[in-house]
Amino acid sequence: MTETAFIHRFEPATSAGSPPLLLLHGTGGDENDLLGLGKLISPGSALLAPRGRVLEHGMPRFFRRLAEGVFDEDDVRRRARELGDFVAEARQRYGLAAPIAVGFSNGANIAAALLLQRPEALSGAILLRAMVPLSDPPNADIAGKPVLLLSGQGDPIVPASNSARLAALLSQAGASVTHRVLPAGHQLSQADVTLARDWIGNVDAKAA
Repeated sequence: MTETAFIHRFEPATSAGSPPLLLLHGTGGDENDLLGLGKLISPGSALLAPRGRVLEHGMPRFFRRLAEGVFDEDDVRRRARELGDFVAEARQRYGLAAPIAVGFSNGANIAAALLLQRPEALSGAILLRAMVPLSDPPNADIAGKPVLLLSGQGDPIVPASNSARLAALLSQAGASVTHRVLPAGHQLSQADVTLARDWIGNVDAKAA
């Protein structure tokens, strides 16, 4: 295994027209967590699901944090680079186009960091309950990349001002951002699934 290798699951595409998905779990999850979600929102897509390499009290995460909502930003940058290397290797190994990231919570935060640090790694992103990952983000050019940001109105972890700031940050970097605030908390709801599925269908239709 190389230094950038992640324990991961890969499921090949069953439909040639569906975009590959990079599935990024939340704190305490693993490479199996979002496979079902991936199949629901984009049936037929190839699914690439790595396990976060940082352990917090035995729970896998994609980067270190100093407290809830307070990130170790040097670690965020390093881990985003590692994840970008992994995606590049996996694309070569499995013959994939640049995937759409589908991240939940900690996975959504690393997906946002990856988008800003290694824009070429992703063709777009679905960010579920994401926060601003870097207080001083790089000057990224993500012109035209589609991003769906789904926030929870009653989310006790992500303040509304923070998710709004993330939407603005990604828009300023050129992304085509759709931000929806749902009547939900930090956990995912059926509305997340429906909106993500419809959004991917629209992105897919535009790409075709």
